[in-house]
Amino acid sequence: MTAHDPPPARVRDVLVSRPVGAVAIVCVLALALELVPGLARLRLFGTRPARLSPAALAPLPSASVGSALLAGETQNVGAPDGPSTHARGPIAAVESEALPGGKDAPPLPVVDPSDHALDAFFQALSRADDQEPGRVVRIAHFGDSLIVSDYVSGTLRRALQRRFGDAGHGFVLVANAWPAYFHWDIDRYATGGFRMSGLAGPYAEDGWYGLGGVSFRAPVNVLARVGTAKTGTLGRSVSRFVVAYAEGPTGGRFQLRVDGVDRDTIDTRGAELRARFHELEVPDGPHELELQTIAGESRLFGIVLERKGPGVVLDALGVQGGRIRFLDKQDDAHFAEQLRFRKHDLVVYEFGANESGDAPSMADFHSTMQAVLAQTKRALPESSCLVIGAMDRATKRDDEIVSVRYIPTLVEEQRRVALEMGCAFYDTYRAMGGQGSMPNWVKRGLGQADLTHPTGVGADRLGNWIYGALLTRYAEYRARARAEGAASQ
Repeated sequence: MTAHDPPPARVRDVLVSRPVGAVAIVCVLALALELVPGLARLRLFGTRPARLSPAALAPLPSASVGSALLAGETQNVGAPDGPSTHARGPIAAVESEALPGGKDAPPLPVVDPSDHALDAFFQALSRADDQEPGRVVRIAHFGDSLIVSDYVSGTLRRALQRRFGDAGHGFVLVANAWPAYFHWDIDRYATGGFRMSGLAGPYAEDGWYGLGGVSFRAPVNVLARVGTAKTGTLGRSVSRFVVAYAEGPTGGRFQLRVDGVDRDTIDTRGAELRARFHELEVPDGPHELELQTIAGESRLFGIVLERKGPGVVLDALGVQGGRIRFLDKQDDAHFAEQLRFRKHDLVVYEFGANESGDAPSMADFHSTMQAVLAQTKRALPESSCLVIGAMDRATKRDDEIVSVRYIPTLVEEQRRVALEMGCAFYDTYRAMGGQGSMPNWVKRGLGQADLTHPTGVGADRLGNWIYGALLTRYAEYRARARAEGAASQ
């Protein structure tokens, strides 16, 4: 038989038989799964995309200095009002348990033995509540992956704006530094091509990361666009945009357009490194700002959307894989300048999930957390601060799901530092139910299967608890102020 002769009949029959044909099809499909990136999550043998799990929290960043290319586009279309039931980033979505009446009464109050830790914030709220013209109450909400996806922070922003007025969306990054980055009640788009350095790495050599913990390098002909939401009732209007960027010897130029019309050309070249803030006023209403680089390389931090007030604006400042000590990686003077630029009335810190994986000594955790809070207080001596304690987190041990033992110790240290530094504290861990609560939350559709993060509905519940607990304290503050005013007459 030559190489060109047909195979014997019985061999040919085997090759075309149904079982062999089925195996061949399976092999072809398996090869497609390995080669097609979009099907990576279905792979049978090769590397699948990482999934969040209790054993796979965000690792500590490498010590590399430089920047990472953001090849993909940014897509962020504001979602309509209602519970955050859309899956975003690490936050899973379920609709098995809606919030009764749209809100939950907080199971625990805000802890403030002094009764004055939140006075500066409540004084600002009172002025907005009394419709003082132009009174904008600003909140900075620092955190990890929850805040990256605007969960908890988004619920809190919406609740406060419905009660006290919508003063705009606040600060957003120029582009998505992480795939999970998402904000409610705003429309955003950016081309690929930006390079980023961040608090979680790769690091900027000079320690400049802006307010949001990320510094973007923008070459010629990349574009970022932010605008008011096109659906829902919040985030529909803006009266000023502010672009935060850096000026320096190697700067470039970018063009700003509002609603498609050229407004300003910004030259970011300068003799020395300086933070700059360029403001564009617009008639209050729906608008879209477009930033396009036209020469050199520009260094950008973020964009603010605000209104004239009265009302509330909340800057959601999440860092993927963040620990509270990362806030101390900023150049001190630069970070202080960024905080003073926004003049927040309340600074919120919501960390703990990643620290619970690191399990630092309590002495180290205490000192680093204390240093971060002290640094912010020096920059904003007239502001209030609130520490939101870590959630319960669980892990699988054999066939049993058990809470991580480190969590109660971590939460107690968070409480201790908060009160030492004159901040208020909200005990999320105890509000959830304490030891063993995360497994229960997962069963009820409030916790994700990774035993670490809440679902969208669970995050809404947490945000509503914090809002309700703050409003209870606010009502007490108002009653006390009225009594003191009456007594002085």
